[in-house]
Amino acid sequence: MSTALIVILLSIGYIIFTIDKKQENFPVPVVLLLIGIALSFIPYFSDVQVTGDIIYNIFLPGLLFTSAYRFSTKALRKNAGIIGALSTIGIILTAGLMGVVVYYVGGLFFSISFIGALLVASILTPTDPVSVIAILKKAAPDKTIADIVDGESMINDGTSIVLFSVISGMYINHQSFNIWSFLGEFSYVSIGGAGLGIVVGWLLSKAVHYTHHRDYQVMLSIIIAYGSFQLAENLGFSGVLATVAAGIMLSWEFTHTNKEDHYSEALSGFWDVVEPTLLSLLFLLIGIVATDYLTSAHWGLAVVIFIATIVIRFLVVSSTMQIFSGWRKVVNWKKAFLISWSGIRGSMSVFLLLSLSAMNDGNVDNLISLAFPVVIISLVVQSIGIYPLSKWMGDK
Repeated sequence: MSTALIVILLSIGYIIFTIDKKQENFPVPVVLLLIGIALSFIPYFSDVQVTGDIIYNIFLPGLLFTSAYRFSTKALRKNAGIIGALSTIGIILTAGLMGVVVYYVGGLFFSISFIGALLVASILTPTDPVSVIAILKKAAPDKTIADIVDGESMINDGTSIVLFSVISGMYINHQSFNIWSFLGEFSYVSIGGAGLGIVVGWLLSKAVHYTHHRDYQVMLSIIIAYGSFQLAENLGFSGVLATVAAGIMLSWEFTHTNKEDHYSEALSGFWDVVEPTLLSLLFLLIGIVATDYLTSAHWGLAVVIFIATIVIRFLVVSSTMQIFSGWRKVVNWKKAFLISWSGIRGSMSVFLLLSLSAMNDGNVDNLISLAFPVVIISLVVQSIGIYPLSKWMGDK
């Protein structure tokens, strides 16, 4: 991408973020996505190329780290059981149920194997509430809902990548699904990434106190965000979980040091600028490249699959809530549905789709033409509906 293109996209992002001050009925990422789709019809933008590596290595670490270091460790301890269950067992169960639906419903439109259906399901399982989390914190009847949605999304990104990697390998190599192989690789990648992130995050969060210069402290935060990600990836672990764990360790350090306000203020001054910058570029670029994949989309089937994702997620969320005794007394179908609706498909799903497209296997075209419109529908419909739904859920 040229420098001029980046400046133009950032200018568009600045205008949209400035105009949409409340970000209630029409969240900024959705507006940017739709503008990106419109831009794709302008010749100047038609040749823009976005790869999965760009999204994965440049955009995701910064966005994930920003969410992680802001995440309250108190909220994490309070909701650790639910967050952990939803982002591990919950996401695997969701993928399995969605795979069954895609296999039987998709089979009515085109030939699809069960592994292919599971591959589509693995793409649609990660949640990305970046466009709605601020709205949830402001409008949701229970602020804990926002904490659960935010915490789950940070961890299930790592889970979904492992799930996708294993299933895509089986699909491309025409292998059958092996549960033990999957569990072994999942454990290695996930535990290794989280463990590495905790160690790196703890060490560097201590190192930050060796200097009182705010600029250098912010520089170290960049190293924590991207360094832990790249180190984990090069060791064969989950870079996503490493960055999230490192960010959470930094959040923990905030609550155990007298310099919290000083360092937190410096970090916020930097990452509060980085986040909308990355969001502007990311969602505009997603919109620009989406057009090529949407022209051959199975829209009718995509709508059915989208509805199925909401229903399945609601069943998984409501069932998981019943496991935890503390939530049995306070959870109701409204809260479970709001958490389910907030599970929007976004940047991680797009990364997985682009990764699948890069495999250059002609058999994946139908899978992409099915999954991509579901992601777009999810981003638009769920993001637009989150504010009125939150207000309605709060009504007595």
